[in-house]
Amino acid sequence: MKIKYLDGRRIYFAFLAGGKAILQDFAYLNKINVFPVPDGDTGTNLASTMKAIAEQARPYRSIKESLQSIADAALSGARGNSGLIFAQFVYGLSRELGNEIRVSTASFGESVRNAVRYAYNSISHPQEGTILTLIREWAEEVYHNRHRFSDYHDLLMHSLEKAKQTLRETPKKLAVLKKAGVVDAGAKGFVDFIEGVVNFIRRGSLKNVISEDLLQLEFQEKPHKIREEIPYRYCTEALLTGENLDLVKIKQLVTAAGDSAIVSGSEKKARFHVHTNRPDELFCALKDLAIIQQPKAEDMKLQASIALKPRSRVALVVDSACDLPPEILEGQQVVVIPFSFNIGESVFLDKLTISPEKLYELMENEEILPKSSVPPAKTVENWLSYLSSHFDSILILTISSGLSGYYNLVRTAAEKFPEKKIKIIDSKNISGAYGLIVKRLLEEREKGKNLDQLAQLAEELVRKTEIIVDIRTLKYMVKGGRVSAAKGWLAKILNLKPLITLDASGKAVAAGKAFSRKQSFHKIVKMVKGKHSHQPIHSFAVVHVKCPERAEAYAREIEKICGKPVSFISDVAPVIGIHNGPGALGICLTYE
Repeated sequence: MKIKYLDGRRIYFAFLAGGKAILQDFAYLNKINVFPVPDGDTGTNLASTMKAIAEQARPYRSIKESLQSIADAALSGARGNSGLIFAQFVYGLSRELGNEIRVSTASFGESVRNAVRYAYNSISHPQEGTILTLIREWAEEVYHNRHRFSDYHDLLMHSLEKAKQTLRETPKKLAVLKKAGVVDAGAKGFVDFIEGVVNFIRRGSLKNVISEDLLQLEFQEKPHKIREEIPYRYCTEALLTGENLDLVKIKQLVTAAGDSAIVSGSEKKARFHVHTNRPDELFCALKDLAIIQQPKAEDMKLQASIALKPRSRVALVVDSACDLPPEILEGQQVVVIPFSFNIGESVFLDKLTISPEKLYELMENEEILPKSSVPPAKTVENWLSYLSSHFDSILILTISSGLSGYYNLVRTAAEKFPEKKIKIIDSKNISGAYGLIVKRLLEEREKGKNLDQLAQLAEELVRKTEIIVDIRTLKYMVKGGRVSAAKGWLAKILNLKPLITLDASGKAVAAGKAFSRKQSFHKIVKMVKGKHSHQPIHSFAVVHVKCPERAEAYAREIEKICGKPVSFISDVAPVIGIHNGPGALGICLTYE
C-alpha cells in the first residue's frame, strides 16, 4: 500500500512503532555505550523517552498538533544525552511543519532538514560521530529525495540505507568508538527508530502497532559504571517549566556548570543535562529563571568506585536524614538516597541540589517553609538492583519510622528482590544519632562482619542511641503544622525553649523545657551527666542549624563529662533542619 501523505494519526503511530524498535534493542544499546561516558545507559535513556511518548502523547487530526504532543511528552521523559537530543529534534520538527492536515514527502523533507539545527543548538559542544551526525545525515538524505519519492515507504526505506551507512562510519569520527570496536549507541538507537517506522509503514496497519509493551515496561536503571578519571562528579538533570523561559540564559548557566551540557525545549518547558561538581550552585541560579521539577544528581564517582572495587561484601544504604561527615560516607562507599523537598513549586534534592546555607537563608529572608517528601520507590529499586550486582548482601538503615513513611517504602521496594540478601533496619533516630549508628557499623564492617552480624549490631545500637534537640524557636514547627499556633504564640510570649527527644518507637516527645537559651544549655549538659553516670557514653556528636559556636560549646562540655572527643560536629540535613529552623541543635549520644 502506497502512503502519499502523513497526518496526525499516522505520525503518532509511526513514533510508537519506532519506540518499540528501540525497546527491543535497548539492552544492546546499553552494552555498546561508551560516549560521552561509558555509563551503559543510552538504551535505557532512549527507551525511557519512548515510554513517555507512549504514556503521554495523543494523536490529533493535524500532524503539527500530534508532533507537538509527542515533543512535549518526549521532553518530559527524556533522559541522558541521546534522549534529550532526540526530544529536541522532535520539538524542532513540530515547529517547522506547517498547519496542514496532510503533509507530503516534499514538505516533510524540508521540515526534517530544518529541524536538525534545533538538535545542534541544544548542545554546548556538538560532537560528530554521535546521534547528532546520524540525524543530520538522515535528514539530508530525506531532503534530497523529497521530490524523487512521493511514497513515504520508498522515501524512508531509501533514507534508512543512508542512516545505516552513516552508523557504520561513526567509529571513524570518534576515536573512543574505534578503540572500543563499537558504533555509537545513540546513533544506533536512532537507526532502530527509523527502521521501526519503516516496518510499520510497510505493514500499513495501525492496529498492529498498538501495544502495551512500552506502557508496561519497568526499567531497573543502572547507575553509572565509569572506569576512568571523572572530572565532574554529578550527572545532573531536571525539567524546567514556566512562561517565557530564557533559554539563552539557561543554556549559559548549564554550560558553565561542567561538561556534557544539553538544554532542550521551548519557552514553556525545557530539560537540561550536565556533568557538574556543584549541582547546588546550578540549581540555585536556575530557581530564579524557572520552576524546577524531576531533579536528578547521580554521584558518578561513587558509582565508579563501587564498580571498580567494593570495600566490603555488604553494601550499606542510608537516606539523607543520616548526618555523617561526607568524607566518611564517601570513603566507605555508603549510598545516600536523598529526600526531596519543595520550595514553592520547585523540587530540590536534600544535600545535593541546594546547600544548607542557601536553604536557611531563603527560610529566614523570604519566609518560606519547604515541604519534604520521601524518595521515589523507583530510586530505591534501582539502587537495590545495582548494588546486588556488586555486593553479596545489602544492609539498609532508614530514618525513624515514627517520623516518616520511608521505612515502609523501602520494605515494599525490597520485596521485589526476594532472591537477594537484604536486611532493613529502622534506626528510630535522625540526624547525628542516626549517623553515630552508621559510623559504628562501618567500623565493624571493616573488621569483616557479615550481614546478619551487622544487622544484629544495628538493632542493639538503635536501643543504645539517642538525640536531645535544643530548639531556639517554635516558629518553624508552627508553620509546618507540628505545633499549634496557640502553643507557638504562648511559647513566644513566655520565651519558652523546648527540649525534644525521640522515644523508644522513634517518635518526637518532650524532654524538658527552659526559658532561655542559656538555661537550655545548662539543662542539657546536666541531662548528659546523669545519663553518663547511669550508662557510660561510647561516643557523641553535635549537629546544628547555623549555630557552630554553640555546637562547639556543647562539644567541649560533653568531652569533659565522658573524657572522649566529639566524633563529629556537622550541619543538620536540610530535610531535618527545615522543621526545626535556624538555631536548632542536636546532642547525639550512643552508649557502651
